[in-house]
Amino acid sequence: MWILTPFGFFSVVQKKEDHMLSVRSRVYADLQHLIQAYLPDVQNIEEGGYSDYPYRIFVSHAAWGQALGQIARDIDYPNFKRTVKQRQGSDRSAVYRRVWQELYTLQEECDDRKSRC
Repeated sequence: MWILTPFGFFSVVQKKEDHMLSVRSRVYADLQHLIQAYLPDVQNIEEGGYSDYPYRIFVSHAAWGQALGQIARDIDYPNFKRTVKQRQGSDRSAVYRRVWQELYTLQEECDDRKSRC
C-alpha cells in the first residue's frame, strides 16, 4: 500500500516471515510525524540496510488500522494538493503533483470501459 498524506508518504507491506507490518518511508521526518501523531507506542525508527526505503517502523495490523482510521477522521481540507503545499511546502507539493499527473493517465488510458490496462 502506498499512502500519501499531507504529512508524509509511506509504503506499507507485510514480509512473508513476519506478522508485523513494515511502514516504510524515504523521509525520516515523515515517520517521525506519523509516530508522534498516530503511533505513539512505536519506540524507534530503523535506518538503512534495506532496499528502496531507508527508514521503517514495524507495527501490528491492529495498530496500523487504528492509525489509518484516525488519519481519515482528521481529514479537514477541501483540496489535498493545496493542503500539502501549505503544510509541507512547495517542494513536496511539486513531487505529489508529479505523482498525481502520472496517475491521471489511469483515467485517460485505463478506464474499465477502454480495457487497455
